[in-house]
Amino acid sequence: MILQSLRQLLPERQVNPSAALALLCGSAAAVVVWKWLGKRQIQKQMEEARRTRDEGVKNIAKAVQQFREQVPSVQTDAILSLPLLELTGRLQEGSLSPKTVLYTYLEKALEVTQQTNCLRHFIPECEEQLREIQQQREKGLLCGIPVSIKDHIGHKGHLSTCGLVQRLGTPVQEDSILVKVLKRQGAILFAMTNVPQSLFNYDCSNPIFGQTLNPFNHQKSPGGSSGGEGALIAAGGSILGIGSDVGGSIRLPSSFCGLCGLKPTAERLSLSGAGGPVSGILAVPCALGPMARDVDSLALCMKALLCEEMFRLDPTVPPIPFDEEVYSSSAPLRVGYYDTDGYFPLPPCMRRAVQETRGALQAAGHQLVPFSPPRINYVMTELFLKTFFADGGDAWLDLFTGDIVDPSLKPQVNSCKIPRLGKKLLALILKPLFPRLADYLSALGGMRSVKEMWNHQHEIELPSPLQCCTTS
Repeated sequence: MILQSLRQLLPERQVNPSAALALLCGSAAAVVVWKWLGKRQIQKQMEEARRTRDEGVKNIAKAVQQFREQVPSVQTDAILSLPLLELTGRLQEGSLSPKTVLYTYLEKALEVTQQTNCLRHFIPECEEQLREIQQQREKGLLCGIPVSIKDHIGHKGHLSTCGLVQRLGTPVQEDSILVKVLKRQGAILFAMTNVPQSLFNYDCSNPIFGQTLNPFNHQKSPGGSSGGEGALIAAGGSILGIGSDVGGSIRLPSSFCGLCGLKPTAERLSLSGAGGPVSGILAVPCALGPMARDVDSLALCMKALLCEEMFRLDPTVPPIPFDEEVYSSSAPLRVGYYDTDGYFPLPPCMRRAVQETRGALQAAGHQLVPFSPPRINYVMTELFLKTFFADGGDAWLDLFTGDIVDPSLKPQVNSCKIPRLGKKLLALILKPLFPRLADYLSALGGMRSVKEMWNHQHEIELPSPLQCCTTS
């Protein structure tokens, strides 16, 4: 039957139908083999990455075991229960040694990652850092404090994977500026934590290192994209961590895991050496920030990072130190608040949290002013979504070339692959029933040209700033 069809399509006496069929079948087989070899190569790369991680875990476990044998009397629970401010004080006065604190947290991190799969890799150089800080004459604000960092924050000699196979081959050649400053302040970088593939997910899963679980309920997510940090800190495996945030990547894991997290103003901390996989999105910038168990820990971390070393290494960071006077002041504040923005559906627990916070602030003597975020639909659709997806998601889709897409990301990837016209039509059809989904699909349609993107950017009118958080 196939041969007869080929005879009708091909001119007589020019091409042998049997030869054409053989060529067609051979080409198809070659494509199948080529795809199979590509997938096999990807699998080998992922297996090698997992093997390297597992070897690192075994080596750290051996080091911890040796320490426990040498110093069997360590009060692990007592050390882990210390808040950051008290721990730094104990380290400064010498009643606790940095080595004891480091190995206590290494041991706990081993236990936590076995339960939650929150670590991407231990940093074996932490033992070298330990020796270096013991020789330092000037003690930094974080001297002897074990600190964990998110996967894509560059550390010399280690990968910055973002959960992507294409980033497995080349270790980082130099510490990011943030890591340099942390080391300068005496912090000991001991672990890198897991992230969702491409960092663009509110879950925390990637095909290489797997799914990270919420430490309080393994059926739940720790949030993303700083989900590994959230799980590790919440379960006691780290006392201070550094995450990153564009659209909630510090705030969501902090919420899901019961932590305190801070997304500073963009460019308040240097991003040099800690960029995400997609570059060029200038209007929706990323920010690095601390995650911990209490607000005082966040303040101490920001105080340590906003130092002359940071400003010297990265002149683009405004040289504005942490203002201790403002932070410690008990002067009453005028604080704006809202318990719904009118755009995102709000669960009762969140509204209750806002109301409880309002009551606590009022009881402390502060003035609370209710307000509604202005033009929220315009802000979300025009300022955020259409700017973020100005290219229709093409740059993001390019990240998955030659990679395996994580199941949690497949709906997003598939929606980006819909032709531009299809996205616009779906948005039009769904607008009456699902306006938020329609806005998302419309934004995914992207801009038609560079000129259109330029015009869109310069037509945007920013809302007037709200004067709700000034001292009275």
